[in-house]
Amino acid sequence: MPVIAYFEFPLSEGPWGDDAVGVFTDLAAEISAEPGFRSKIWTEDPGRGVAGGVYVFDDAASAEAYVAKHTTRLAGFGITDIDARIIGVNEGLSALTNGAVSANPAG
Repeated sequence: MPVIAYFEFPLSEGPWGDDAVGVFTDLAAEISAEPGFRSKIWTEDPGRGVAGGVYVFDDAASAEAYVAKHTTRLAGFGITDIDARIIGVNEGLSALTNGAVSANPAG
């Protein structure tokens, strides 16, 4: 069963928008290669000074491994006030609302 890994953390100085694309392109490629990874929606709220993402993984074990890895990576940047959660997905209802949880949402 697919699961969601949700992250939100302080990022008061950004980068935001197109600037973030340039800064995080290599990280995006690295995330895409994670075991069990399906997709990520990158989130940002400059007004609140937070960023994060909604990730879809094949299973809880893959999500848990990634949460541990990314939490450690963020701590290396001095970011420790991290809201990280792993949440189950109802595939049937998600399919009815075009939820991007399939193993290959792009195709």
